[in-house]
Amino acid sequence: MFSQKKTTYTYSIKGLDTLKIDIYTPRKAKKKEHFPVLLWMHGGGFTNGKRDATDEVKMMKYVSRKGYIGVSMSYRLLQKDNETGFGCDCPKADKLETFKQAVIDYLDAAKFIFDHKSELYIDPTKIIAGGSSAGAEGVLNAVYMKSFFVEDLTKYTNVKFAGVLSLAGALVNAEYITKTNAIPTVLFHGSDDTAVPYSSAPHHYCSPEDPGYLLLDGSQTISEKLDDLETSYYFNKVMGGGHELCQIPFDQLGAIMQFFEKTIFNSETIQTKKTVFKY
Repeated sequence: MFSQKKTTYTYSIKGLDTLKIDIYTPRKAKKKEHFPVLLWMHGGGFTNGKRDATDEVKMMKYVSRKGYIGVSMSYRLLQKDNETGFGCDCPKADKLETFKQAVIDYLDAAKFIFDHKSELYIDPTKIIAGGSSAGAEGVLNAVYMKSFFVEDLTKYTNVKFAGVLSLAGALVNAEYITKTNAIPTVLFHGSDDTAVPYSSAPHHYCSPEDPGYLLLDGSQTISEKLDDLETSYYFNKVMGGGHELCQIPFDQLGAIMQFFEKTIFNSETIQTKKTVFKY
C-alpha cells in the first residue's frame, strides 16, 4: 500500500482552453523508480465533467495506493453550450470532429507524460488508457483509430498504450482493431444503453434521417473483434443495464487491476465475459 501526492501540470494550451492533468504519484517513489500508469478521461457528453470530480479523485487515489500513477486529464468540451447538444440534432460531421479533437487531446496528454517520464516516475511501456462514456469514446478512438483521426502521427511516434479500460464506450469502426494494435481491453456496458450503443448501432439510436445519424461499434462488437484476434479482454456486460455502466465500478477495480497485471505484466492471454442480468 502506498500513500500518494498530487501535482498538477498544464499539458497544452489550445485557444482559450488551458488543459491540465492531475498526477497522483505514490509518495514513497524513489529516484529511477518507475510505475505503471492509468491515464483517465472523464465523461460528460463532451459538454461537462471535470478531471477532479469526486469519483475521479477517488479512483486516482485508489490506483496510486496500489502502486500505479494515476493521471486524470481535462480536455476540450467542444459541445458545451451547443444548442443541438450531442444527440440526434448534432450533425454527424460535428460529432466526428468532436471525436477527432478528443483523440488529439488524449494523445497530447499521453505525449506529455511520455516526454516527462523520468521526473514523473513513469514506465512508458505500461500506460493504460481509461475513460468513461464520452471519455471512453475518446480513449477507444485514440487507441484504435488514431490513424483515422490524425493526419500526421509522427509527433506521437513514442506514445504507446499497454491496455484499455472503457466504461460504456464505443468507437467509430471496430475494423480498425487489428492483430498489430490490439491490446488487453476491459469493457463495461449495459445492453439497454440508449446513449452509447452496446453493440453496433447509431449513436443515441438516431434515425437515418436525423442530422446526427452516426454508426458506432460498442463493447459487444469490440469484444467479438478481440475474441477473433485472440487478444485479452474482460467484458462485464449487464443485460438490461443502461448508461449507468459509465460509472466507475469501485467494487470491481481490484479485479480489473488483477486482469491488467496478468495480461500486461505477465503476458498472459485471458478472455473473460461476465454477464449480469438486471431483469
